[in-house]
Amino acid sequence: MVVLKALVAVIAISAVVALGVFGPRWLMLDADSRSDQGIVGCDVLNNTCRWTQQGNHWDAHLVKDGAQEDGTEYRLSVKTNMNPPRLLAVLRGESMYLGEYPVPMTRAGVAQDGSGQLWEARFTAPFCTTDPEMTWRIDLQTGMEAELDLPVKLTFKAEGRA
Repeated sequence: MVVLKALVAVIAISAVVALGVFGPRWLMLDADSRSDQGIVGCDVLNNTCRWTQQGNHWDAHLVKDGAQEDGTEYRLSVKTNMNPPRLLAVLRGESMYLGEYPVPMTRAGVAQDGSGQLWEARFTAPFCTTDPEMTWRIDLQTGMEAELDLPVKLTFKAEGRA
């Protein structure tokens, strides 16, 4: 009976140690694999990224709008026929984590071709002092609600101070 209790104790301790060592890695790998399934990457600085989501058409494009003291200023333009009350672009570090930076977008009117609302925002991407060139991801949200589940990953490579 004592040997059986000792054996159960050893097995239980081994299971707890194994779960502590391998559990976090397994959970992180599982979350990463689920989040990127079916998502297409698009460099929004070098391309106009287009997608359709729940019957709504979206176009997004980013241009450099000049150099400032704090770094390069960018102008993000998003066109959609969704007509949300608010639109927010959230910058998240893709090549390294530097936090999340919400960028409110303003309604700029109807697109020139009349196919939807045009939203714009100007921002300077934060940069890392050790690596001024960094890849950022732009996630879109309608106001403070949960982010849109985009079928594309909007990314761009930012430049730091000149």
